[in-house]
Amino acid sequence: MRHCWQRSRGQLPLDPPDHIGNGRGMLPIRDHNPSERTPYVTLILIGINVIVFVLGLVFLQSDQALGRFYYDYAMIPARLSQGENYDALITSIFLHGGIMHLAGNMLFLWIFGDNLEEEMGHIPFLLFYLACGIGASLAQFITEPLSPIPTVGASGAIAGVMGGYLLLFPKAKVDIFIFFIVFFRILPIPAWVMLGVWFGLQLFNGFNVDTSAGGVAYWAHAGGFVIGFMGTLPLWMKRGGKQFWQRTEGHPPHPDATYGSSNIPTVRR
Repeated sequence: MRHCWQRSRGQLPLDPPDHIGNGRGMLPIRDHNPSERTPYVTLILIGINVIVFVLGLVFLQSDQALGRFYYDYAMIPARLSQGENYDALITSIFLHGGIMHLAGNMLFLWIFGDNLEEEMGHIPFLLFYLACGIGASLAQFITEPLSPIPTVGASGAIAGVMGGYLLLFPKAKVDIFIFFIVFFRILPIPAWVMLGVWFGLQLFNGFNVDTSAGGVAYWAHAGGFVIGFMGTLPLWMKRGGKQFWQRTEGHPPHPDATYGSSNIPTVRR
């Protein structure tokens, strides 16, 4: 196992992939059609991720303990190639390498998870989320089967949620916080634009960025997104396919959030 020890608490002792929101100056902050029902599974998943991270900070006080923990529970391709630690395909989904890693992933899950959960139902959404996470880990494994670098984070599973969201709600409006050095602005854009650009970046970086020494797990992101999109196709067809888009105009079937004095909607949640 290759150790790349971090110098600050709250960081992985190994070189982890970055969170799903490494969008080069573009960050979604909310959508315009929040679900009308409580997204219990989404909230529980967020809670589990936060609790696991906090418990790690409390109980894993030494580099040795941290290293052993991630060796046992992070997805390490080289170990899978040796027929070891298949459980890590699931456990790694709930581990994060730092507070920003956790916060970025949970933000994306909160924005896109509630509508998809409401459309799928609680238990099917949970199974869908786990399947996307496992598939994303396998996609990363296939690209680097002998890598000793651990892969952690919910980003592959959340990428699957984003893929499903794109299929069902391509015209949903998402507020994007755009920042470039000292310039920043919040813009509402269609989900297909934001998610399409994000997916394109994963493919581009997957082909052009060397991650052999650690970094962002681009192929986990891309793989999870494709799996989520394809896994949502049966539901989309059951809803009527293109007729579903016509009925909903490509938005979640809920009223738009009300606007205040600014151009940004006031969302209850």
